[in-house]
Parts: sequence; C-alpha cells; structure tokens
Amino acid sequence: MMIRYASYFIAALLPLLLFRWFAPASIGEIDFWLLWLLAMVLVSLPVVYAEIALAYRSVDAPLAGMQKLTREADASPIWRSFGWLAALVSIVIAALVISGASTGILAALTELNSAPAVPSFAVAAGLMVIAVLLSLLGVAPLPIGLGLMVIGLVLGVANGLPNINFAMTDISLSEWARAVALALVSVGAGTGLYWFGQNLVTKQGLTAVDANNYNAQKPAHKRAANDYRATKLVLPIWILQLLVGVVALFISGMALPPIGQLLYWTGVLFVVSYLLHYSTQQLAHKFGLLVSLVITLVLALALVVVIPTTWLVGILVIISSLTVLLLSIFAGWQMKISHLRKSLNFGNEALYNLWRIAIRLIVPLALLLALIGWVMQWLS
Repeated sequence: MMIRYASYFIAALLPLLLFRWFAPASIGEIDFWLLWLLAMVLVSLPVVYAEIALAYRSVDAPLAGMQKLTREADASPIWRSFGWLAALVSIVIAALVISGASTGILAALTELNSAPAVPSFAVAAGLMVIAVLLSLLGVAPLPIGLGLMVIGLVLGVANGLPNINFAMTDISLSEWARAVALALVSVGAGTGLYWFGQNLVTKQGLTAVDANNYNAQKPAHKRAANDYRATKLVLPIWILQLLVGVVALFISGMALPPIGQLLYWTGVLFVVSYLLHYSTQQLAHKFGLLVSLVITLVLALALVVVIPTTWLVGILVIISSLTVLLLSIFAGWQMKISHLRKSLNFGNEALYNLWRIAIRLIVPLALLLALIGWVMQWLS
C-alpha cells in the first residue's frame, strides 16, 4: 500500500524541502511566481510525462531502464548517463537538506539552552549516517517524515503566518533561472523519482500474481494496458506539486518555535532516507547493494562535510538541469514515435503533438536560457 503512494508523498514533500533554497529573498515578487507557474506548465509537466512514459515502456528502474531503452532505440550509450546523474541528483538534494537540518537543529537546541559543543558539519555527518541506515527501510519512512514535518509546520502556523507584501518587480533572465530551478528541483522532475515510484508499483503488481496463474490473468492484463493513461498518473502528481508549492510560498518565511523546528528537521531526516534508498537502489544495479550503500554514504558524507551549502545549491542546479536536458532530448529525439505514443496513450493526437513539441523544443530552450541566467547571476 505504501509503495503505491510513494510518488504522491514525494510530490508533496519536495516543495516543502526545497522552496527555501530557490524562492526569492522577497517572496512577494508576483512576477517570480508567475514565471514559476509558467515553468511548471512548460517545463515540469512535459518532463514528468516523459518520466512516466519511459517507466511504462522500460518496466524497470531508471538506470536499468535506460539500458533497455537505448538498445531498443539503437541510441548511443551516452544517454544512459541519465540514470547515473539522476542518482547523483538525489544524493546532492539529500546533502543540501541535511546541511540545512544540522543548522536548524543546532539553532533550535541553542534556543532551548541545550546545544552541544559540536560543529555544524559534525552534526550533519551524524545525521547523514542515520539517514543512510534508515534508507534500508525503503518507502516506510516517507509517511513518518511527512507527519513530523506537518506537525512542525502547524506549530509554526500557530505562532502566526508571515506578512507578505506582494508587488510586481522587473523580470530578468536570472529570475527565470530561479523559477525554472524551483519548478524542476522542488517537484523532482528529471530526478527519476517518479520513474522509480512507478517501477515499484509495477514490480509489486507482478509479484502479486502467482506464476501458475499468470496465463489466466492475461485478459485482465490486456484490459489494464488498454485502460492505462499516463495522464491518470501525471496530473494528480503535478496538481499536488502545484498546491503544495502555493502552501510552501506562504509559509516559506515562517519562523518555527524550537520544538517545531526539531520535529520538522527530524521529519526531514526520514524523507532524506528515501532519497538515499532511491540512489542506492539505482547503483545496486551495477555494483550490488552493499557496495552501493557504501558509495552512497561516502559520497553523501563528502558533499555534506566538505562542500559549503551555497555551493551545493549551485551543484544541484547544474546537475539537475543537465539531467533534465538529457531526458528531454532522449525522449523527444531518440525514442521511436510509435513507442512513446503507446506509452503516453493520450486521448487524442493533438495532445500528443503538443507534448512532443514541448519535450523536443520548449524544454531544452527553457533550460538553456535558465542556465545562462544562473551564469549571469553567479558572475554578478
């Protein structure tokens, strides 16, 4: 049951986790949120459709699935790097969030006069080790994390919402860059998380049917294939992301009481464990579970201890943009049209053509403009 709703948990959690890193200094910039909404429609929505379509076509997790799909499309093995980059993105997100958690927990303990004499990076390292151990539980920590985060936020709301003064400001390329980053990273588009979640559901469905009864189940499987629509999976995820994003907008500047902070960041720890579970499962396809667990732990610890938080944001922007660019070009230009049409199974041809234009042209162009905007912002 928990596996079936893993994608929806992630859709609800990622905006709460990552809005604070990409929202503008003044959250009342109306033009920024309009750009974010535009990026959600033009960039995130087509990419989530692509992930679900590739998951349905490959019937496997991202790393293993890309190997099947590149062979099927007779495409270069370079496109398989999407699976590796997607796993890396989840580890970078985990490191960024754990870095924030260590700072938040120390701040809360300081207010309670209980802060230990331990540097922030040491707390972050300890939290990362705990998260890796929790990752062995798979999907189970997700609802626990969501519950603790919501309780922490409710305690903050009890203290009053921040007063937001909305106003229009000048639109710039750097503003578009932040809007695209927020639309992609905070909803997990291109991370492979929805692809992975769909694969978990598929595997659960396959193991639920006894091998001896498989032939008897064939008509039901055919009917399920005919009833399949990518839109039935994508739109609930995307709408949930949009609604939680609006909530995150209004509470992103909210101050939590110490107990609220401790509950919130403890919940974050549980959520991060699923991100690390995902990356470990991807690497396990190549290295085996134990080696993959060690690789994930070492890489996550190196990122959270050595790399400054502001640098982690930049690394996340670059890698996630490159990952989404690879996905959009592969889905738009390398996959066979007939295969994608079957995998998406839109109700009419016009919707498929609109998606194809978006994934082939609009998404790559939007990402390139966003990367230029980030470079301009970093140089200035």
